[in-house]
Amino acid sequence: MNRFAGVLVALVLTLFPAVEPRLGAAESRIPNPPPPRSGQAESRPEATLSHVLDRLTFGVRPGDLDRVRAMGLPAWVDQQLHPSRIDDAAADARLPRLENPPDGSDQKEMRRFARQQVQALASEKLLRAMYSERQLQEVLVDFWFNHFNVYAAKGRTAEYLPEYERDVIRPHVFDRFRDLLEADAKSPAMLFYLDNWLSAAVDRDPGSGIRDSGVRGSMVRPGSSLRRRLKRIPNPDSRIPAAARAPAKKRARGLNENYGRELLELHTLGVDGGYTQQDVVDVARAFTGWTIDRSGRFRFVPALHDSGEKIVLGHRIKAGGGIDDGEKVLDIVASHPATAHHIAFELAQRLVADEPPPALVDRAAARFRDTHGDLREVVKTIVTSPEFLAPDAHGAKFKTPFELVVSAVRTTGAEVSDARAFVQALQQLGEPLYMCQPPTGYKDTADAWVSAGGLVTRMNFATRLASGNMPGVTLPADAPPAREIALKIGSPEFQRF
Repeated sequence: MNRFAGVLVALVLTLFPAVEPRLGAAESRIPNPPPPRSGQAESRPEATLSHVLDRLTFGVRPGDLDRVRAMGLPAWVDQQLHPSRIDDAAADARLPRLENPPDGSDQKEMRRFARQQVQALASEKLLRAMYSERQLQEVLVDFWFNHFNVYAAKGRTAEYLPEYERDVIRPHVFDRFRDLLEADAKSPAMLFYLDNWLSAAVDRDPGSGIRDSGVRGSMVRPGSSLRRRLKRIPNPDSRIPAAARAPAKKRARGLNENYGRELLELHTLGVDGGYTQQDVVDVARAFTGWTIDRSGRFRFVPALHDSGEKIVLGHRIKAGGGIDDGEKVLDIVASHPATAHHIAFELAQRLVADEPPPALVDRAAARFRDTHGDLREVVKTIVTSPEFLAPDAHGAKFKTPFELVVSAVRTTGAEVSDARAFVQALQQLGEPLYMCQPPTGYKDTADAWVSAGGLVTRMNFATRLASGNMPGVTLPADAPPAREIALKIGSPEFQRF
């Protein structure tokens, strides 16, 4: 480790200062750079090519620059914005097989399954990021999973994860935001993680609203007739290991505000989006009865729904709407100007800079509103903008552990037959996949990842990969010496993209 001490010092000195790129003029569209001349310094168009590939993929592989240059950078970007046009069968063939949930309710067997499920999914995520030709899609799947984060270690959440990423996140990253939002709201993983499957209204008197709805997190006792109906609702906890269950008093049915609060604060408007505590309460009321059936699928149960009138962000939702109450809330928040700005800001933060230029955010938000939340158009606005292409934006982002690990494999051309060593490496680097407990997900800004201890761990990872001591990983026969590879992966330049 001593031989890398100088590099580590350089890392600390270089990476601790906040990244505040100064954005200058740039082309309004992505140029098609000419091939570099032998011995010639990298031209600005060539630097643009490297920058675009760095930012819209998980790292440039050997030969990528030549392939994209031959295709034309504008054509490549357009293809990445339409991933269905890209044959990805080779990457799919690398993916590990996922087990089916075990029959019965044996707690030991369920715990084993949950651990293996998360490990297999983490390996699948890594292999897709390493080898998929649909790189921008994979970048956005990672972005949106963090935006709609769920925590695999909570109860049955791990059991629902394969469908969550496969059927909720992945198909909608270039869809309309409203469609993604609804798919997420009805996903068993999100319903379970934020406890909305337990959220129920209990009338004080027939036909009245919920009891004490103004009290945050109030849990109300059902009357005898409704209690009998509640007993007939399948209980997803029936298969949860006892160690993973919350105390019984926290599992009592009543109004639960968790999803309503995160829907407004994280998923749509943002923390400064202008909603009130009463909005949170009424949103939570609108989603009562959105729950999970015994087979682990979304189900709306009228007996659990608060049928009273609600007012959300100034919009009146009439009494008696049933499942439509939640649908109307999704319409309201998806079309709200604060949502357009919040989503535009977060996408620009991921794709451009930790502090994205306000003018770019405003244009992306306007595009969001004009296209009714067409995420493909919003992303296109960002990645073809002068701010995205500006020289000072090059290298302005700091890699998360996931981005570091995947880009290291891609830049070395390593062959990975088993990704479990990388799953363990991400645990050591502080980003275990699917294991972020807060609903905020993992941050992708430098302040979350730049630390002396973190940089040492990154250098250790670089040394281990370069030395060929990771099981399931084979470096190319013509790879440079181990020390050269380690110094490259551990360098300050490689930590940025």
